[in-house]
Amino acid sequence: MNHWPEFLAHKPVDSRAEMGAYEFLWQQPDTTTKRLATLFSEHPGCLPSDLVSDEDAIKAADEVLREFADRGIRQFGVRIYGTHDYPDGLRDAVDPVEILYFLGSWELAEAPRRVAVVGTREVSAEGAARTRKLVKSLVEHDFTIVSGLARGVDTIAHETAIENGGRTIAVIGTPISDSYPRENADLQRKIASEYLLISQVPVLRYRAQSPKWNRLFFPERNKTMSALTDATIIVEASETSGTLIQAKAALAQKRKLFILESNFHNPAITWPARFEALGAIRVREFEDIRKVLA
Repeated sequence: MNHWPEFLAHKPVDSRAEMGAYEFLWQQPDTTTKRLATLFSEHPGCLPSDLVSDEDAIKAADEVLREFADRGIRQFGVRIYGTHDYPDGLRDAVDPVEILYFLGSWELAEAPRRVAVVGTREVSAEGAARTRKLVKSLVEHDFTIVSGLARGVDTIAHETAIENGGRTIAVIGTPISDSYPRENADLQRKIASEYLLISQVPVLRYRAQSPKWNRLFFPERNKTMSALTDATIIVEASETSGTLIQAKAALAQKRKLFILESNFHNPAITWPARFEALGAIRVREFEDIRKVLA
């Protein structure tokens, strides 16, 4: 049972305070996405600010605003669990996030027919061609293209959507004030200004810890990306690709998972057959996607 509407009817939400409280919680030792989700599950109906002092929340919020200002970000948005504009689908994730940052047009996150197109960073020439063909067809059928702005398949998916006049959303594994990889900084700025850029990554925690630990935010964003979409399509991925984390999340969240036929003919990988046995859909032609998501 969701107690939020009744609860919030009597409680105003201060986005700045909630953002600061969320950042403060992330600054506590050993905080992880899972532990934070557990904390809120143990405190149903609580906003981040209910678990943090006003002074600590405002101090953290001010730090974030200074960080954004230093990076040239003057306007941004947040979505807070419990408010009317928080995406309901995010609660399908195993460890759902309480707050999302975004730049751009939030309306895209609410557009119908949102599909994630994902795959390896080291995409083959054939995989690149398949990504372009797939995304072009998706755009022609009015799908919104969601991806992670990584090298390889992600980059091609975003670029092809834009080149063909489509809509695209990037769900990134860094704060909205950072970019990775560096060569995608211009593409990230374009998506942030003309489409939609989303991040769940806490700004102050990311700034304070090493790249080794920050890498852990990338698989977490894959779970969020899946929850924000109707389906995930895997173009090409190795046996150890992070893409498979999103594949698992999609099935766990009751989303459709599509795998391009070419993966089933790659003798170096076994994951396609495993995921097909769990319910993934083999894609021999675009119609296999269209008829399921019609």
